[in-house]
Amino acid sequence: MDELEKVILDYVRKEYLEEGDERELGVATPLITGGIVDSFSMVSLKRFLERKYVIRIPDAEATPAAFDSVRAIAELVEKLRGAPATA
Repeated sequence: MDELEKVILDYVRKEYLEEGDERELGVATPLITGGIVDSFSMVSLKRFLERKYVIRIPDAEATPAAFDSVRAIAELVEKLRGAPATA
């Protein structure tokens, strides 16, 4: 697991798992289809990533599929970090 995946995984654990939730959470764990992240949580996760990595995630790319696992989220962030910033 790389540093980006670790940051995302730690954020998801801290923000979306209840204390005492014993579910195993890894980079491939389904977040949205698994009921861990809902649409409201997805928006807050998107804002966290945009602030932390100084990127803009277009709404068209902030899809449930793109946010359904830590690995998919990390791939999206990496793609956008390499893209020129747009206002």
